[in-house]
Amino acid sequence: MSEERGGRPGRVLMVDDEVSVLRVIGRVLRGAGHEVVAESSGQAAMARLAEGTFDVVLSDLAMPGMNGIELLRAVRAHDLDVPVVLMTGAPDLDTAMRAIEHGALRYIVKPVDLPELRQLVQYAVDMCHMARVKREALRLLGDADRFVGDRAGLDARFDHALATLWMAYQPIVSWSQRSVYSYEALVRNDEPTLANPGNLLMAAEQLGRLHDLGRRIRGAVAARAAEAEGSTFFVNLHTRDLLDAELFSPAAPLSRVARNVVLEITERASLDEVGNAAAAVTRLRALGYRIALDDLGAGYAGLTSLAQLQPDVVKVDMSLVRGVDRDATRKTLVGSMVDLSKALGMVVVTEGVETAGERDALIELGCDLFQGYLFARPARQLPAVAW
Repeated sequence: MSEERGGRPGRVLMVDDEVSVLRVIGRVLRGAGHEVVAESSGQAAMARLAEGTFDVVLSDLAMPGMNGIELLRAVRAHDLDVPVVLMTGAPDLDTAMRAIEHGALRYIVKPVDLPELRQLVQYAVDMCHMARVKREALRLLGDADRFVGDRAGLDARFDHALATLWMAYQPIVSWSQRSVYSYEALVRNDEPTLANPGNLLMAAEQLGRLHDLGRRIRGAVAARAAEAEGSTFFVNLHTRDLLDAELFSPAAPLSRVARNVVLEITERASLDEVGNAAAAVTRLRALGYRIALDDLGAGYAGLTSLAQLQPDVVKVDMSLVRGVDRDATRKTLVGSMVDLSKALGMVVVTEGVETAGERDALIELGCDLFQGYLFARPARQLPAVAW
């Protein structure tokens, strides 16, 4: 960064437990036109962030109480876009990699070159303004929830999603009996950037926290199942949940109500990474669970999922159900799936039923268990069914 940079002045939060560093760098940055707020600890810096926004955070890496990377993670809980520059007097490769992985804009070594630092701070201010303009554009386009910033920001938002996680329930109904067969538990949360369940799942995968998410979901369903005596619940599993020892523990919250639970495993995900999926399913059945194969017809071709899981229930994917009353090809495919599933001793649920025409066409094909907006939308409380 050898060229001199121009640009608008910014608001800089400096954090260092060495007063002399705060004084020297602060004088340089104020001389460049920036507003500088100096604090000697991460905790004091977070109090400042709670009071207002900054365009750059410039922090020492090694500080008592809260180090620079911990501060970076805390900053992201307040602001997804503010650039964080970390300084250290004891550089090492591992720390540098962690800093960049968590989203630090730069990792610089003390004693810093003051002219280069001045240019870097101006660059960070400009980057911050650009990031905020981009986020506003995404918000205008209705696409803001797809982008959650860097690793530290994703960690902070994921923590908030877990803390505010709740389950919505959608009934699976028996048309012939005019009764509720079961309820599917669908994950929801109050973190705006991860409100979409697909985004939440992708965040868990990226952070290596699928087990945290799975356990939180299963705990929430277990609490509802304990209250709703006589009701059964379908609970979605990620294939990697089959690698979580907690799932197989008889003492786990969901295991205590296992006889009222059907575990759904999607056909869209490969079972290869699980190893012996059939053995895992055998252990789950021994606890009292039933097994469902979700997204039948929209996942992997071939017999792998059916052969390894030997499901008690199959759920025909909504992409095949949609418009089945108007599409001869869909009708033939669904009819064949229903007949073959029954021949294999599996219960069939058809998902995504939205119209009376779809319902009636499916009844003609031998279906009786339906799930979809025609009957009820998902809700926090167990919803009533519109017959």
